[in-house]
Amino acid sequence: MNLDLSSLSQAIQSLDAALRVVDDRSWFDAQRSDVQQTLIAGVVQNFEFVYELCIKMIRRRLEIDAASPSEIDFINFRDMMRTAAEKGLIADVDAWFGYRQLRNMTAHTYDAAKAQSVCQRAHDLLTDAQAVLRALEMRNV
Repeated sequence: MNLDLSSLSQAIQSLDAALRVVDDRSWFDAQRSDVQQTLIAGVVQNFEFVYELCIKMIRRRLEIDAASPSEIDFINFRDMMRTAAEKGLIADVDAWFGYRQLRNMTAHTYDAAKAQSVCQRAHDLLTDAQAVLRALEMRNV
């Protein structure tokens, strides 16, 4: 069974575009503070989308590949991600634990320092999410 990966692909493209805007330091630094904060908030939101869609697609792939889908339904996040690493869907389990921590932090409160933390790790998530997408696409063939 194949997964529809279009939403994940689009979210990854959106995060990439948002990061390119924020990374253009000469342009970004010339913007008013409120515009800068809005752009950073956009990176944070895209980070959350990409993270959530990666987890959703990883879970679905593991359910499809499992002898019994219910075995994936009842495992906790950490065990699911370890299984994903064993199956070659992700490379660095600890990185995904860190992304989860950042995502949970931004979901409950928002402040500039937390947003900056997410922005700094968004490049790492982008790279890892692109790798997840490639791994999932290979299994769709």
